[in-house]
Amino acid sequence: MTSLDIRFVSRNEFKLREAAAILAVAGVKVIPLKIRLDELQTEDTARLVKDKTMKAFIEVGRPLFVEHTGLYFTHLNGLPGGLTQVFWDTLTADRFANLFGEAKDPSVVAKTVIGYTDAKQFFMFEGEVAGRISEVPRGSLDFQWDCVFIPNGFSQTFAEMGEKKNEISMRRIAMDKFAQFLKKRGRV
Repeated sequence: MTSLDIRFVSRNEFKLREAAAILAVAGVKVIPLKIRLDELQTEDTARLVKDKTMKAFIEVGRPLFVEHTGLYFTHLNGLPGGLTQVFWDTLTADRFANLFGEAKDPSVVAKTVIGYTDAKQFFMFEGEVAGRISEVPRGSLDFQWDCVFIPNGFSQTFAEMGEKKNEISMRRIAMDKFAQFLKKRGRV
């Protein structure tokens, strides 16, 4: 298997590490580009990811990918979706867990959407994991809402799982689809 270097535009160290670890298995080396992009604020995640990908491409001028991960609550008709970061930053871990973990329906879908452009076309890859919100934050508070998200079939939050998270996460599912795409195109 040949190796492919691919640019990943993100300033989030946790996302960069997870993407590098997940894609390394497929022979893809992630080249981090820590470029600040103004992100479209919308609940329409597909629109947000395409906009972010195209802005990054204009800045870099080379094939690259971006990703966006959000939470989609059943009882809120899919909100906050693309606006998850705004919710998280405003509420912080304790309030977020209190508000959503103690809700009548704490079920949620965590979804990662990857946008990739090769300069000619734009492609999207999605991964999702259903779960619920913990009533209290558990594990490290370092990586956003990992401390409150419990995937279905598990009793631990993503934060409590450590590296095990990379085996089952929505990011893993989306990255696996992305790696398969690259393999089919003969890039890996």
